[in-house]
Amino acid sequence: MEPQSCCEEHKDPMLREVRDTTCELTVMVGPEEGKGEELKKDEGESAGGDITPENTETRNSSGPEREGSETRCQGRRELKKTNSWKMVRFQEPASEVDVLERDSSAESLFPEYALEEWTVISFEKLFLKEDWQFITDDRLLRKKVLGPAPSSAPRPIWGQQVTVKMQAVLEDRTVVEKDCKLVFIVGEGDVSQALEECVLSMHKGEIALLLADSQYAYGPVGREPDIPARSPLLYQLQLLDVGDKPDPLNLPVSDRIRIGNQKRERGNFHFQREEFSMAARAYCMALDVLTTCGRDAGDGGAREEEREVRDYRVKCLNNLATAQLKLEQYNEALHASRDVLALDPNNVKALYRAGKILSDLSKYKEAMELLKKALKLEPTTKAIHAELSKLVTRQSGGKSTREWKAKPAEVLGENIAPFLLPSKQTTWSISWKLILGALVVALGSLVTSVVLTART
Repeated sequence: MEPQSCCEEHKDPMLREVRDTTCELTVMVGPEEGKGEELKKDEGESAGGDITPENTETRNSSGPEREGSETRCQGRRELKKTNSWKMVRFQEPASEVDVLERDSSAESLFPEYALEEWTVISFEKLFLKEDWQFITDDRLLRKKVLGPAPSSAPRPIWGQQVTVKMQAVLEDRTVVEKDCKLVFIVGEGDVSQALEECVLSMHKGEIALLLADSQYAYGPVGREPDIPARSPLLYQLQLLDVGDKPDPLNLPVSDRIRIGNQKRERGNFHFQREEFSMAARAYCMALDVLTTCGRDAGDGGAREEEREVRDYRVKCLNNLATAQLKLEQYNEALHASRDVLALDPNNVKALYRAGKILSDLSKYKEAMELLKKALKLEPTTKAIHAELSKLVTRQSGGKSTREWKAKPAEVLGENIAPFLLPSKQTTWSISWKLILGALVVALGSLVTSVVLTART
């Protein structure tokens, strides 16, 4: 069981709303209509997350001074904290009291290591320092050991669970991440790549500074509203513990739901950033955790937890299918949609998505059945009407149906395919006009000839 983070700060309001509202996917606008299926947002929330942090609170960094004069001390930058915390893990705080206690200070978690590198020196100079070691071959991730650990201490490997104490600052020394007990699995993408790469180079108990280029942090997008685009980060961290990853089947169902939701919300985070491969990977890992086994069944409480697990699996599968559509993985998206229908046969989103994919794959009969069922469940959804119209057009060999009208959805039966009514206008009206015009011309010619004859 993963321990609850004891130092997690306020999450950004946008992510807090994502947790509540992005679990399902809308189907009002299909991929062919231009925007694709987007994660839901509450009304009034902008897509770009135009939430700006309030004025920052500054405090003097604590800790011993380094053989400095008063002028050097005054020149040091003070640590600041923003009021729009968005932590690496998506965990609920234990209580409001804990939040107030954690949010009351920007003091360093490592007061005895208030070094110049942490408080004063620019990141550009830190990248050029010789007493830092390179962690990656591209020289974009550098580490300086502050408190070494015994060489006999364990060192994590890929797939193990680690616990770290960490905090991260921007170049202006604004604290953007802080956690005194952060638990994650190395290689599962729950934290930034910089942290994963760094802990692989550390021994248990080691304390280090980590300087990460933006490519190993939040990249060209950044993380609104507190981390600008292409911003490098400076970490202080300590590796507290190393252990094996717990088997989900040995965890209580409530813990599986909590961990699975963390990974699902991480997928939503990547989806909003249009990092669809990482989003799909996070949803798949969430599905691996959101599972039940035979020994879980029994009393009413266990059955209620099993229903809750099923509901979260439906959300993950719907989100996974949408991410796969963005990646043009149509067969995989169809498989995920069918998995949804196996759990919830009346899920309109999955019916619409599977019907649309089957229509694109020229499997018209099966597509028609699914879209008819979706239309019966939600007869006012325009996207379903539009997809049915396109499906009928394809079945008829691509003839234009622009002037035809679809039969109302409420009169469709279970085994009656929707049909199109042709326009009342026929080609006969055009023929009669031509004949009438010819007669007028002939009569005019006859009158003209009679008049000319009379004058002669």
